[in-house]
Amino acid sequence: MTTMRIGEKTRAVVRELAHERGVAMHEIIDDAVELYRRQQILNATNEAYAALRADPDAWRDYVAEFEEWDATLLDGLEGL
Repeated sequence: MTTMRIGEKTRAVVRELAHERGVAMHEIIDDAVELYRRQQILNATNEAYAALRADPDAWRDYVAEFEEWDATLLDGLEGL
């Protein structure tokens, strides 16, 4: 464990959330940081897809490859 400074308003919110969930305050902060990390990954992914889509040639290549792989779904498993 380590000590870190946070604002009083944030501390009050964390304290209330911890009380509601019946967990330690650091668990609320751990969960919040993990959610933030995941959101950053999603944001970066969305930006990458936007850049890909902005390039017509690259997007066409992506769609073509996607369609090739899509054709393999259930390949030989149609009767199951």
